[in-house]
Amino acid sequence: MLFNSISFLLFLPIVFAIYWMVNKRSLELQNILLLVASYFFYACWDWRFLFLLIFSTALDYFTGLKMHDAKNQKLKTFWFWLSIGINLGFLGIFKYYNFFAESLAEALSKIGFHASFWTLEVILPVGISFYTFHGLSYVIDIYKNRIEPERNVVTYSLFVSYFPLLVAGPIERATHLLPQIKKQRIFNYHLAVQGVKQIIWGLFKKVVVADNCAFFVNQIFENSSSHSATELWIGMFLFSFQIYGDFSGYSDIALGTSKLFGIDLLRNFSFPYFSRDIADFWRRWHISLSSWFRDYVYIPLGGSKGSKAMQLRNVMAIFLLSGFWHGANWTFIFWGLLHALLFIPLLISNKNRASISDTKYNFKAYSKIALTFVLVSMAWIFFRANTISEAFQYVGGMFDFHSLSANYFYKNSKYALLTLICIVAILFLIFIEWRNVTKGNQEVKLSKWTVFVLLFMLFCMGTYRNQMSFIYFQF
Repeated sequence: MLFNSISFLLFLPIVFAIYWMVNKRSLELQNILLLVASYFFYACWDWRFLFLLIFSTALDYFTGLKMHDAKNQKLKTFWFWLSIGINLGFLGIFKYYNFFAESLAEALSKIGFHASFWTLEVILPVGISFYTFHGLSYVIDIYKNRIEPERNVVTYSLFVSYFPLLVAGPIERATHLLPQIKKQRIFNYHLAVQGVKQIIWGLFKKVVVADNCAFFVNQIFENSSSHSATELWIGMFLFSFQIYGDFSGYSDIALGTSKLFGIDLLRNFSFPYFSRDIADFWRRWHISLSSWFRDYVYIPLGGSKGSKAMQLRNVMAIFLLSGFWHGANWTFIFWGLLHALLFIPLLISNKNRASISDTKYNFKAYSKIALTFVLVSMAWIFFRANTISEAFQYVGGMFDFHSLSANYFYKNSKYALLTLICIVAILFLIFIEWRNVTKGNQEVKLSKWTVFVLLFMLFCMGTYRNQMSFIYFQF
């Protein structure tokens, strides 16, 4: 069930109405309703994988209790590693097994050994990377004595499978979401209106901006050799807007939907294309994932403590893991490597946190923002390409200045103009939102006329665009 579908447009109001009708009766009943709705929402993708979600939930729930009640550290450690091993095992089988099997066979063939390994003919369970990380953080926090295990199975199950964040995040923490699930929620009209506005804003990003950019991006990236350098540069920037509109749009819909139920989710984006360097970018892009790796991988490895060599090792590990988390393809690993290489000079010069204290916006600042945007956009090429060789071919074509025509866009001038209008619109609205935030207001401030315009554009896009899935559903 896509957020940008008619079925979700029917599903959400029904769940919302029943949810607040039972609010006065029982919090437990309210949570059961959300849990059932979440399982139905997930089953609409493929009901068979619902059993995997339930098993993963039961495993971590049971493990949390066993660790807390363990009589000694050895037994506690046993349950901890059992949960970690099974969770990562399922993730590895469904998401990474074929990648390792095919990569090993290819490596052996290059040294003269011809081997073929059995591969799995299964589809990737939607959202497995996200709900697995929910469970892992819960188990790790209990093992580290940061939290007590949740003994109410409905409460914990809802924490893992809460439908607004189930398939593409944000990656929540038990310390943030569980307390909200356990307390009584009271309907807040102001919060609900704010949620509806954020849903509309997210749909605009996805349907109007991202899907329009995708029309050109798909054509250019799938056949880059037939396009001029000018078209390749434009295609690169269009993908930057596409992936931002697609993923941040999903996050806005998720956060807005959750506000309708009186639950606050972690913010996942904070104007990433306003970043002054790569370190700043990762404080603003997919915040829940970058903070997850920081807290559960980077800091346990030693973080920024120790020698520069250890710091560089930790940075390289965190970026490579981040790339690999996104998909079982060398393109994602190389994408992570590129970001590590861009980050390392900042670390060596101790400037990786310089942008936090520098709040001035002058010519120098805007120059840094522009440069960071170009570097991030060029790295996105490897994220979007099917293979590393195709990505390098794309980059090579960008610097082949023998042909600087833009005939492809001239031939599709109607769609090109529409896409340009959409990009200008989102840039204008993001600028307004950014101004609100710089003034200390964290709300999505959209006037009623802006909302009407967004709804009109959404309606127009819906008349000729087919529903397109969200990019991060494949991760």
